[in-house]
Amino acid sequence: MTDMTDQEQQEAARIEKGRLLFAKECTFVAGAATLAMLPDLPLNEVAFAGRSNVGKSSLINALTNRNTLARTSNTPGRTQQINFFDLGGQLYLVDLPGHGYAKVSKEKIAAWTDLVNTYLQGRAKLRRVCLLIDCRHGFKDVDREIMSMLDVAAVNYQIILTKIDKSKKADLDKIIEKTKSELAKRPAAHPDILLTSSAKGLGIEELRAELTSLAE
Repeated sequence: MTDMTDQEQQEAARIEKGRLLFAKECTFVAGAATLAMLPDLPLNEVAFAGRSNVGKSSLINALTNRNTLARTSNTPGRTQQINFFDLGGQLYLVDLPGHGYAKVSKEKIAAWTDLVNTYLQGRAKLRRVCLLIDCRHGFKDVDREIMSMLDVAAVNYQIILTKIDKSKKADLDKIIEKTKSELAKRPAAHPDILLTSSAKGLGIEELRAELTSLAE
């Protein structure tokens, strides 16, 4: 058995640090359905955004080792407010309403959109937005609209490809290359794309480590 290189030791330390943080208690602290309800919170925040049915709630539950922290549903669009979760008193995880598909009035969708956009553009403690993309479908226009808004607002965001267990390697390689090409034109995008599967636990350790670095 060979000794680990310095780089391998650093990566192992990052993974362990992430494991320890996400093993801590994670509790719901606030929900905001209107701008007036947005809480003033002291810790750094990481937000999760994505189209409805992209696996956002499943990913949050996988990260925190809980089955019911974020509500999952077979009916897209069930998250109808911005939900704030306190992770071990060190970081807030923020679950945003999924964009698209929700079977509600256009007026309500417009209100959600205004709420989310205002939050994303004006939140001083927001360190990063995790924008989830289903690896089988890639970017849709609604994703690009959010990316353009974040670029203009200079809010750092990172692409998280979800459900990679449901895609063939050749197809996954293609979507990764397409994603890299698209991000190259985006000034606020984080260069690293993370690959995840909540069902199989793939990429969860790496995402925990990445998010843990934002708590500091």
